[in-house]
Amino acid sequence: QVLLTESGGGSVQAGGSLRLSCTASRSIFGLNAVGWYRQAPGKQRELVAQTRISGRLNYADSVKGRFTISRDNAKNTVFLQMNDLRPKDTAVYYCSAEYLQDEYWGQGTEVTVSR
Repeated sequence: QVLLTESGGGSVQAGGSLRLSCTASRSIFGLNAVGWYRQAPGKQRELVAQTRISGRLNYADSVKGRFTISRDNAKNTVFLQMNDLRPKDTAVYYCSAEYLQDEYWGQGTEVTVSR
């Protein structure tokens, strides 16, 4: 089992920045993938950014060039640096991890971007 704890959400004005953190209860080095999803009100959950064990990074087209995913293996933590935030980025952001054949989710952290 993998427990994920997110932090770093909040409210910002458009153009601002936030950094989300996700700390896992086990080494992230051995996870198949770890990343961030988001769910806006009335919409489906969507992938934002992901780092895979292969080293591949995946980003949603809507965040490319603005968001950066990174990891600190020593601290079992994955970060999502979000710059140039826009109102459309408003959502609950969830950390996700794939381990063996299971998927794990954090409790979510809310991000609100105002005009």
